[in-house]
Amino acid sequence: MLINENLARRALVHADGIDWMPSPAKGVDRRMLFRIGGEKARATSIVRYAAGSRFAHHDHPGGEEFLVLDGVFQDESGDFPAGTYVRNPPGTGHAPRSDDGCIILVKLWQFKESTRDRIQVSRIRSSLGSPLWSGFVASAFRRIWRARDTGGLAAWGDCRCREP
Repeated sequence: MLINENLARRALVHADGIDWMPSPAKGVDRRMLFRIGGEKARATSIVRYAAGSRFAHHDHPGGEEFLVLDGVFQDESGDFPAGTYVRNPPGTGHAPRSDDGCIILVKLWQFKESTRDRIQVSRIRSSLGSPLWSGFVASAFRRIWRARDTGGLAAWGDCRCREP
């Protein structure tokens, strides 16, 4: 499957204009923003977990990043409320779920194989002090996706956070 696959061209998508597509897991739907590949793909998606939904344990050979936009996302390493950003390096895996339902933005297969640092940032806020999910989503995404690691610190504009 190819969605906005030409990386040399700007892609502009309004998520409300994309239908929710079912995933292989019951109760988990996606709005696919970017995709190169089948079920295991280089992809960026908005993923909606219904209350009580879950995926079986799976690996992320190309790594994974997610930002919780609403609700609480969970896996065996913890509970991640809205505003939490997690970067899992290549070769990691988990069994994701949401007891009460959530919406996340997820990116898959964007790392070099040598990337090995896991980062978790809780409750990201904009430089104005407002919660990320209150209107500064686009700005925060630009900061997160362009982040450069330096000595175990990840820098996002005004926010500097250490690995957990």
